[in-house]
Amino acid sequence: MLKFTEDHEWVKLEGDVATVGITAHAAEQLGDLVFVELPEAGTTLETGSTAATIESVKAASEVYAPVNGEIVEANDAIVDDPSIVNSDPGGEGWFFKIKLSDPSEMDGLMDEAAYNELVG
Repeated sequence: MLKFTEDHEWVKLEGDVATVGITAHAAEQLGDLVFVELPEAGTTLETGSTAATIESVKAASEVYAPVNGEIVEANDAIVDDPSIVNSDPGGEGWFFKIKLSDPSEMDGLMDEAAYNELVG
């Protein structure tokens, strides 16, 4: 299941763990990323709280937790090479994996059609 947030994040649920990243639209708006700071495994986040910090040549921004849960993995590859987010935002450029406390929270996120309307 793939969903999106109004903060330009994508959320892909597999079982009770969601992989989170920023959309291609967000990556284009930010420009070339030069710095990424990710949450550590074991960190518990609430929906809407800051999960990661990103800096580009244009601006600094935050990535928010789209759901309540516990971080189970962070993508260290993008810390070492932030350009991966620009080249593959929906794939290898993922940010973190979060184990959902309540999988029904996914119902409150947008599907791809609604997200495309938002950015359209």
